Amino acid sequence: MTAETSQTLDRGLRVLKLLADTDHGLTVTELSNKLGVNRTVVYRLLATLEQHALIRRDLGGRARVGLGVLRLGRQVHPLVREAALPALRSLAEDIGATAHLTLVDGTDALAVAVVEPTWTDYHVAYRAGFRHPLDRGAAGRAILAARQKPVGETAFTLTHGELEAGASGAAAALMGVTGVEGSVGVVMLADAVPERVGPRVVDAAREVADALR
Repeated sequence: MTAETSQTLDRGLRVLKLLADTDHGLTVTELSNKLGVNRTVVYRLLATLEQHALIRRDLGGRARVGLGVLRLGRQVHPLVREAALPALRSLAEDIGATAHLTLVDGTDALAVAVVEPTWTDYHVAYRAGFRHPLDRGAAGRAILAARQKPVGETAFTLTHGELEAGASGAAAALMGVTGVEGSVGVVMLADAVPERVGPRVVDAAREVADALR
């Protein structure tokens, strides 16, 4: 802690982080031990966070993350989209295919940013807000594959006809971005993805990851 920081705010944020890392919640005593402060301080922190719906307490007194965190989380998408757009525009123009940024939303893959090429006669219509299961389509499969890879290792995933007949996709996961799980990819009307597209998608995913760090 320095003179410019707030000890109370720091403790409140640490409470949220601790609760976010557990599925079963934490008691006041457990939080007190983890924070190294007395129970009275924890009670005050929880009461304040509860007023803003950032935490909730069950009948057993265990504190859990509240729905207010979800409302804050919804504001992340526009920030991520803005950071990704330059790399997506470059990718779409270079490949001549629709480029997209996809993030995990529960068990689904959710397209949060889409850029279409300006110079092609036709391209796949793909809209922000489109969602599909993570185990279908290049965007979701790339994310699932990344969960099995060592940190820092990036590869691309190719699919054909899984989301739209006649369409092929290529995607690479975002790697090394804390709190963001997603992928960058392209979708095109083709029987197969050209050889150069996979490595180009990997480069774009790295550009987006760098912009988000």
